[in-house]
Amino acid sequence: MPSPHLRPPFSRRGFLLASAGASAALGLAAAPAPATAGRRPFGRYGSPAARLTPSTLYVDPHGRGDVTTVQAAVNATTGSGWTLVLAPGTYRETVSVDPTRTEMTWLGAGDGPRDVVIVYDNAAGTPKPDGSGTYGTTGSATTTVRADGFTARRITFANDWLRADHPGTSGTQAVAIKVTGDRSAFHHCRFLGHQDTLYADTNALTVFARQYFAHCYAEGDVDFVFGRATAVFEHCHFRTLTRTDLASAPYGFVFAPSTAGANPRGYLVTRSRITSEAPDAFYKLARPWVPSSDRTARPMLTVRETWLGPGIDAAAPYANMSDAYPWQEQRFAEYRNTGPGAEITLPANRPQLTPEEAEPATRAAYLGDWRPWSTD
Repeated sequence: MPSPHLRPPFSRRGFLLASAGASAALGLAAAPAPATAGRRPFGRYGSPAARLTPSTLYVDPHGRGDVTTVQAAVNATTGSGWTLVLAPGTYRETVSVDPTRTEMTWLGAGDGPRDVVIVYDNAAGTPKPDGSGTYGTTGSATTTVRADGFTARRITFANDWLRADHPGTSGTQAVAIKVTGDRSAFHHCRFLGHQDTLYADTNALTVFARQYFAHCYAEGDVDFVFGRATAVFEHCHFRTLTRTDLASAPYGFVFAPSTAGANPRGYLVTRSRITSEAPDAFYKLARPWVPSSDRTARPMLTVRETWLGPGIDAAAPYANMSDAYPWQEQRFAEYRNTGPGAEITLPANRPQLTPEEAEPATRAAYLGDWRPWSTD
C-alpha cells in the first residue's frame, strides 16, 4: 500500500526478547515455550508414527517430524485436503501456498499461538537477492496463502522487519501474511508486524473472497489490516503500537479496506476491541484505500459492538489516503460501539447505522453458505 507520512503484554517486540540474536529484537523465542517443554512435540495430534490421517504431515524445527520447515511440508503435498501439524518453535522462513493446494489446514501443536511462530523480515523496499529489484508490498509477505479453503489454528504469523534497523529504506510495508483464497479461516491466531501486517485480499478484482478471523490478535501501526476481501473479524483484539520516529499524531490507521465497488460486503468487525500503547487519540480507526489497480473501489468497513480504547481519535476517527477519494464517499459505518474512542463528539465524523441498517451486518450475511464459526 502507499506509505503515508507516517503491544499488549507479549507484543511483538516484547515477545521476541525471549531469545538471543536478531529474532530477540522482536521477542520471537527460538525454542518451544516452557508450557510445552517435555511433552510430545505434536501433542494430541499424533506423530509420524501414528498419523491422524494419511494426509497429515508433521513439521518440527528440531527434526522430530517429517520435515523441519513449513514450506517443505507444503511442497510435499499435492491436491486437496492436507493437514500440517506444526510443533512448537520458531520457523524463520517465507511460506507460500499456491492455488492448487486447496482445503489445507495448519494446526499449531502448542498450548496457544505464542508457541508456534512463522516469521521473516522482508519489507517492500528490501532488495531481492537476484538483483531484480525490491520485493514490493505483496512480495514482502512472510506467509502467502492463495488457495481456497485454508484454515489455521493457534499460530503466530509475523514480520519482524523494523524501520529503525533500515533508516534508508523507503518501502516500509512489511506483511506478516497475505491471504487471497475464498473460505480462509483463522482461529486463535496472532498477526504481528508494523505497517501492513495483515493483508486480507482476493485473488482477482472480480472474486469476492470470504475470510473469517475469530479470537485473533493483530498489531501494527500503518494500515495494518488492509485489502479487498469480504472479511469478518469476530472477538478479535487489535493493538496499535507506539512510534519513536514521529513526533505528533497520527501515528497510523487500524484498517484500510480496498473493497471492490461491485462487492456489497467488505470488512466487518464485531464484538472485538481496539487497544493502544500509543498516546491517546494518536490513531485513526480507518482510511479508505483506492489502489491504482482499481480506481472504482469503494472501501467498506463496518465496526459494531466493539470497544474502542482511548488510542482512537474519537473526534476524527477517519482520514483520507487520497483527497481524490474522501472517506465520506466510501462505505464506513459504526453501530453500538463503546469505549472512549467511540465517543460521538462530532456526529458528522461518526457515521452510525440504525438498528434496521445493522440487521444485514452479520457474519452469516457476509459469509453466506459458509459457516466457519461452527468449528471454532
